[in-house]
Formats: sequence, C-alpha cells, structure tokens
Amino acid sequence: MAVHGHHVDTQGERGRAVLDLFRVMDGKIVEHWDAVQDVPEASAHDDTTF
Repeated sequence: MAVHGHHVDTQGERGRAVLDLFRVMDGKIVEHWDAVQDVPEASAHDDTTF
C-alpha cells in the first residue's frame, strides 16, 4: 500500500511531499518505509510534485 501526501505546517508555506509505503500481511502492517522532501520553489520540468 502507498500513500502520497502534502504536509503543510504553516498556511502559505510550500510544505513537504511525503510518501509512505506499507507492506501488509494478513491484514496487518508488517513493514513501513517513508520518504519526505521539501516541495521545491520551482521545478525543472512541467511535472511538479503535485
């Protein structure tokens, strides 16, 4: 299972892109990985973070 989110601490800030990956076995989470990256001010291409 994967969750891609946008976390903003203070209104008006760009915030962070958050990715959580879960491995589920028999209906229970058995492993979890995550990655967090500040949302850049500008993108080098048209595919932005969100």
